[in-house]
Amino acid sequence: MENHTMVTHFILDGFQGQLELQLSLSFLFMLFYIVTLMGNIGMITIITTDAQLHTPMYFFLKNLSFLDICYSSVITPKAMLSFATGKKTISYPGCATQMFFFSLFGTTECFFLAVMAYDRFMAICSPLLYRTTMSRKTCTHLVAGSYVFGFLNCCTQTGLTFSLSYCKPAEINQFFCDVPAVMKASCSDTSINEIVLLGMCGFIIIVTFTTVLISYGYIVATILRIPSVEGRQKAFSTCTSHIMAVSLFFGSAFFMYGQPGAISSPNQGKVVSIFYTIVIPMLNPLIYSLRNKEVKDAIGRQVKRIYFLS
Repeated sequence: MENHTMVTHFILDGFQGQLELQLSLSFLFMLFYIVTLMGNIGMITIITTDAQLHTPMYFFLKNLSFLDICYSSVITPKAMLSFATGKKTISYPGCATQMFFFSLFGTTECFFLAVMAYDRFMAICSPLLYRTTMSRKTCTHLVAGSYVFGFLNCCTQTGLTFSLSYCKPAEINQFFCDVPAVMKASCSDTSINEIVLLGMCGFIIIVTFTTVLISYGYIVATILRIPSVEGRQKAFSTCTSHIMAVSLFFGSAFFMYGQPGAISSPNQGKVVSIFYTIVIPMLNPLIYSLRNKEVKDAIGRQVKRIYFLS
């Protein structure tokens, strides 16, 4: 057994196959990444330039789009390069850095989705207090708090994972440096790390998802008390996009990190990891634009403005 300081790089051996398959994966990842960048940058631009979207709900949505850009950029470019060139190595510091930022942005997004659920709760259940409660200062503190929790989790997970010993060749059965996959490649006893991973990730998922469930429990009860069908539809329409985003993210996060068998199921994990690292950041702006009348109206105003200026 060699000390982990002797390992200078890891081998990302997540997907094996012929050159044609590798090139196809590289092209697919590139396509998803381009759509992710275009969709999220477009969402940020529309929310920033349209005065009618300068509300707490869209403040959080703009920050979510920024987070999705960072979240995807930590993983996708490296994966594209690995598939295209066949060079599937990543340096020891590079792997630690990738894990750190991926854990940071992933955990932060969990708390973001919970904060957005709380925002909808205040808007629908306490509309008279909404502007006062969800002030600019409060919204900024909620965003900053999400990053703080993300930072604490990523420091703990990355620190514990890279305190393990790794023996050459250090092969990771994944296409990026995810905590369970890197932990599996260690030649040390990982039982304590697995308990900490399950405990912390389980706690984060339970706390944030419970916040979402409680918020929407009150929201549904309030909406059902609205006398008119049109009023109920209008109130619920502001929540459908967020419900879809929450379902996609928390479903995949629970599969990967919230159950004891997650670490021992690498092949299933690779398929799910593609979904939550690449597909979800691409889908979020599409969900919030196609399912949101205010965003569609803002896009229409932007198109008209560009048309008249030209």
